[in-house]
Amino acid sequence: MSLQEVAAEPLRVVSYNAENLFHPKHDTVCIDSTTFIEKDDYEWTPEGERRWSYTRYYRKVEHIAQVLTNIGEWDGVDIVGLQEVENALCVKRLCYTLRPNEYDFVHYESPDPRGIDVALIYKKSRVDTLSTQAIPIPNIYTRDILYVQALVDKKDTLHLFVCHFPSQRGGAAESEWKRNAAKKTLQSAIDSVFGTFRDPKIVVMGDFNSEPKDDLRGINNRMKVPSTKGTHKHQGRWTCLDQFYTSPALDSVSSITIYDAEWIQEPDEKHLGLKPKRTYNGFIYQKDGFSDHLPIVLTISL
Repeated sequence: MSLQEVAAEPLRVVSYNAENLFHPKHDTVCIDSTTFIEKDDYEWTPEGERRWSYTRYYRKVEHIAQVLTNIGEWDGVDIVGLQEVENALCVKRLCYTLRPNEYDFVHYESPDPRGIDVALIYKKSRVDTLSTQAIPIPNIYTRDILYVQALVDKKDTLHLFVCHFPSQRGGAAESEWKRNAAKKTLQSAIDSVFGTFRDPKIVVMGDFNSEPKDDLRGINNRMKVPSTKGTHKHQGRWTCLDQFYTSPALDSVSSITIYDAEWIQEPDEKHLGLKPKRTYNGFIYQKDGFSDHLPIVLTISL
């Protein structure tokens, strides 16, 4: 039996909103070759309200890496779609902290006013990037959609989309048009993949800032099941803001779990039960915090 005939290990894909993974240095964002915008990131600097120091930054990276390491166990995770990372320095540091020289990443600066972006981390021994693209949402200063066409184990092509849709700040109904615009942009990109490739293997992941819906043509929302507890807790109510969609070519060979280990949560003293343990409770720093979201895991048998 040749090496090619040996069944590959299942591919482990994680989507994780790291919640405010900022670099402590104030930054600007380059929109194009001539336009630079000052990021509204002063809150996350040593002089800012949160006194965000390099010590706190390094600890935050280590904690996110700890979560991913526990998900991946001995072999490590293969692909990670990240939300709420400020820049390439943060993602590079996370790759190094996970396992030096084993991971690489894709990241583009987006026009989000706060400076938070999405990114994709991948294990170099299993994944090769064929093409990458940042897809902007027209007429909205928000996070781009990240598209990566990747070759897994030298044989299977995956089309990966990492999303962080506009928040519900200002009210869910009042901000819905922004998420609809992002969804329309994503749908156009998905349609393009279906129009170019036969029976493509598509994975869409990220924080959609809304409840799971089957609202994208050609792909299925894998979080829209009654048993799903949720990934984010607000005022005592769990919601599943973090979601995976897959195309039919992956539906029957993949499974979804929420990584809800108790050690990344804390008692919800006001509403009972547990809640994700975040880095700050209001403006009170918690050095053993992680994120206000739980990560979700897609396991694919290719």
